Amino acid sequence: MDDDALAAATRRRQARERIMSHGWLILGVLIFAFPVWITLVGSTHDASTIGRGDVPLLPGPHAIENYTAAWTSGGEGRYRASPASLMLWNSALMALCIAAGKITISLLSAYAVVFFQFRGRMLAFWTIFLTLMLPVEVRIIPTYQVIVSLDLFNSMAGLTIPLIASATATLLFRQFFLTIPDEYVEAAKMDGAGPVRFFRDILLPLSVTNIAALFVILFIYGWNQYLWPLLVVNDRGLETIVVGLAKMIGNGDAQNEWNVIMAMAVLALLPPVAVVVLMQRWFIKGLTETEK
Repeated sequence: MDDDALAAATRRRQARERIMSHGWLILGVLIFAFPVWITLVGSTHDASTIGRGDVPLLPGPHAIENYTAAWTSGGEGRYRASPASLMLWNSALMALCIAAGKITISLLSAYAVVFFQFRGRMLAFWTIFLTLMLPVEVRIIPTYQVIVSLDLFNSMAGLTIPLIASATATLLFRQFFLTIPDEYVEAAKMDGAGPVRFFRDILLPLSVTNIAALFVILFIYGWNQYLWPLLVVNDRGLETIVVGLAKMIGNGDAQNEWNVIMAMAVLALLPPVAVVVLMQRWFIKGLTETEK
């Protein structure tokens, strides 16, 4: 009986702990999800309802017209943005170019540092590593001058090229390449594989999960860029969704179309959320997998 009572008490304690753990998790999700829900609900009401500060907790009847206005025209207010369809395309293209460029350059840089012996190899690596202390915001004036000198102002190349280099991704790929057994290199040499074939047939397949995990992080990094696109682009045809959203919000007592702004914000959330959801399994696997 004592053993049975002890086991029952243990089960009750474990049940209470599970309930408390799940309760805290649910509370955390609600706290973080509530602003998103308010934005979603606000995008379904008219401008006068939101302008009065009367934002209900249930969806309204104006969702179709609000999302249509955001998608096709960017609203009709004083601070009108480009259509969401155009800005989403620009943001997606910029984020894809930045993610692909960062991964490509970082793979090649890490491959050269790990598998090639040359004078100044570690100096080159630590020079790349030190650039972590020089983000775009710190070097924005000289970078802007270079872009203008190269006639890349108001272009997709000007939006993406200065943001492509990544010391963080180079460091991560270098650490991964250092875990690859030397037997792989020797086997490739015995098989007559050159550097290009070794990189293509051995390193790239082994790096798929790491590439996928970094792609998610770098895509969101590129999608959320605000300062650099605001500075280097004044052509409305190249406006990104983050910059467009900021421009739609007027200053002072300006009348804002909050219903269209919230619809635009919801549309801006969808691509990064889709990337995270679709690549969630690869993302977790790339960050946690240790066996090669």
